[in-house]
Amino acid sequence: MQEKVKDIMDLLDKHYPNVKVALNYSNPLELLIATILSAQCTDERVNKITPYLFKKYPTAKDFAQVDLNVLEEDIKPTGFYKNKAKNIKACCQALVEKYNGEVPADLEKLTALPGIGRKTANVVLGNAFGIPGIVVDTHVRRVSQRIGLTKNSDAVKIEFDLMNIVPKSHWTKFSLQLTWHGRTICTARRPNCDKCPISPLCDYYQETSSKKLPEKGKHHGK
Repeated sequence: MQEKVKDIMDLLDKHYPNVKVALNYSNPLELLIATILSAQCTDERVNKITPYLFKKYPTAKDFAQVDLNVLEEDIKPTGFYKNKAKNIKACCQALVEKYNGEVPADLEKLTALPGIGRKTANVVLGNAFGIPGIVVDTHVRRVSQRIGLTKNSDAVKIEFDLMNIVPKSHWTKFSLQLTWHGRTICTARRPNCDKCPISPLCDYYQETSSKKLPEKGKHHGK
């Protein structure tokens, strides 16, 4: 498995050498808020509303003090806005009370904040603070399962599976590469295996391609 992972990493580095998170942000708080908003929503849609949002609410204190109904309207285009607004406000209230409005660069402290799970925490740690973390989004889950890097479906279990086989220094980059690969080639409905650089190392490709081969001894026609 270690050799397979190394080969996969080399191929991903060639095809996605300069990956970065698709959300626009200028500080850890903005990335935290944008990541909350990105749940069940495209990054493109989040990026359309965040310039206005971050200008209106530049600090955690601003988010903590805003009327919930007003915040709901501001983030409505991202969907599930009632729950997201509730989480953002509660999270920022905790940031103000415990950390003077600053986002902590610590996994346990981040996941202790209201509405913040390991995925969001690792996005912030890896991209805003440079602290390695495996981010298991829908793309990472699908691609890692198809390749054969995990047999689990639970996001936390997948995270730990990948942590065990990917060098720590590559955790953040590897997650981003799998995400981009899932968006561009290994899509949910119809993976483009013919254009996939890692298909020779992929369990899914090996299984599906073997099924397409005609069985020996069978002849078509009369």
